[in-house]
Amino acid sequence: MSYDDYLSIHGRKLGVTRSQPTRLVLDGVAQPLAYNDPPVLPSYDVAGAPSAAASGAGTMIFVTNGAAGAPIVAYSDGANWKRVDTGATIAAA
Repeated sequence: MSYDDYLSIHGRKLGVTRSQPTRLVLDGVAQPLAYNDPPVLPSYDVAGAPSAAASGAGTMIFVTNGAAGAPIVAYSDGANWKRVDTGATIAAA
């Protein structure tokens, strides 16, 4: 299995693939992802949200005012941040 990014630790190679689905790879073997706690999304307001294009398609964020002033989870479609409930581009008003 190939790596997109990797780090060598104590003679072992830990990597991450960017192909779908994203996987952790240890010494060439894909490892399952498991969470003990729910993941916490980074939080922004509409004006402070990072570039959706630079963040990459599939990235998710919490937007404190992205649903016409109300909080919403959003995902990058590779060009814009989209609301998960409607697919509309986030907007403060």
